[in-house]
Amino acid sequence: MELKKILMGVEGLKGKGNLDIDIPNITSDSREVKKGDLFVAIQGFDVDGHNYIEQAIQAGAQAILVNASKVKEIASKVPENVTLLAIPDTRIALAKCACNYYDNPSRKLQLVGVTGTKGKTTTTFMIKEILERQGIKTGLIGTIATYIGNKKLEDSDRTTPDSLKLQSFFAQMVEEGCKAAVMEVSSQSLKLHRVDGCDFNIGVFTNFSEDHISEKEHPDMEDYFNSKVMLFKMCPYGFINVDDFNTIRVSKLAPNCDIKTYGIDNDCNLLAKDITITNSYVDFRVKINGKNERIKTYIPGRFSVYNSLAAISVAEKLGCDTQNIKSALEVVRVPGRSELVDNSLGLTIMIDYAHSPESLQSILQAVKAYTRGRVISVFGCGGDRDPGKRPIMGEISGKIANYTIITSDNPRTEDPDKIVKQIEEGIKKTKAKYECIVDRTQAIKKAMTMAAKNDIIVLAGKGHETYQEINHVKNPYDERIIIKNLVEEIKGEN
Repeated sequence: MELKKILMGVEGLKGKGNLDIDIPNITSDSREVKKGDLFVAIQGFDVDGHNYIEQAIQAGAQAILVNASKVKEIASKVPENVTLLAIPDTRIALAKCACNYYDNPSRKLQLVGVTGTKGKTTTTFMIKEILERQGIKTGLIGTIATYIGNKKLEDSDRTTPDSLKLQSFFAQMVEEGCKAAVMEVSSQSLKLHRVDGCDFNIGVFTNFSEDHISEKEHPDMEDYFNSKVMLFKMCPYGFINVDDFNTIRVSKLAPNCDIKTYGIDNDCNLLAKDITITNSYVDFRVKINGKNERIKTYIPGRFSVYNSLAAISVAEKLGCDTQNIKSALEVVRVPGRSELVDNSLGLTIMIDYAHSPESLQSILQAVKAYTRGRVISVFGCGGDRDPGKRPIMGEISGKIANYTIITSDNPRTEDPDKIVKQIEEGIKKTKAKYECIVDRTQAIKKAMTMAAKNDIIVLAGKGHETYQEINHVKNPYDERIIIKNLVEEIKGEN
């Protein structure tokens, strides 16, 4: 594509050189540059792409796009035959260039964006399942993986990919016949302009609580919230959780978005009533397409009602039939999100991705509310991540669970024994019954051997992950397989 076409609509652009050249590819990674490419230098938190311009030119870059503030120090490094372009913010420019390069594929899709602290993954899976039942081939982009229909393209390393990868996914979805796409939209992706240029039709705000406050993410809760609100300034229609006092602020902050509400406790457009929650499902009554209907979904917990309501809201807006909505919600399963694992021992074992204080508290409180027996919590904390949350999570499990087994979870380059001891500091503040078993498989086995019929085992932290990361190596570790093997081992011992 001609460089001038790639740059269409990019504001504040200055530079020197030829704009009529043909650009085979765009990249922001100097290691991926090939002859004739456009290299966009991004100033990241840890790495500054402007330091790799010479490598990009040596690899054959024909055009360079840089932050305007860096032009003076860079100009002398750029040969006359290489086009040098400057823009106040190359992240914004990259997103726009990506849209142009891939021919604005999101305009050819019904695009649904889901943001919120919790519930994004489950809600997107629910929406996709309903749309597929309706006969609408749908793509999904999120924390677990990227899918086109039933085909998984690749596992995800972040909730929302960078703008180039995002637009390439949309282009592939269009090429393979998708008419809709649903995606998790993280606050970081909004703040860092990864989704700039996306033609969203509908936005969803599930809930809001403290998370992602750090030097490399958001300085405070207000910045975190305002970043999420940006989605609704890009959407003509939005759906928000009326029971979350933060999300209801969106209407005033995004006045051009037609916002409707859903909830359980407060008056709203889509209200759930007569809710039943058990160890294995939730059941509730709601008005769909003007008629009262009973909805059942095998993802237990009160939060599952909210996620279902969000999905129903979107489905109604997109014209889905009531029966397709009901049948889809009954069969949808989400890897690692309140995922119940069938086993011949008859135990209730749930795998959940909860890996923060808020998410651990949420899942344990949820299962505690409907479990007739004990809640047995098995969890650890990842290494090379915020150590401050470790004792907090220990205290949370101690206060809520009937029994806690502290174990290892992706220790990465840290000593797993040290991490476990830090978690233990928190649980010691409670009067909880607990033990420490660093070997995660042995910790799971202990939970399974001590559990009774009415108990529930919550394996928190790994969720959809199928590996255990130790010293930069991702060793195969799928808790579903671990459970299956332990069932046979326990049977043999008995």
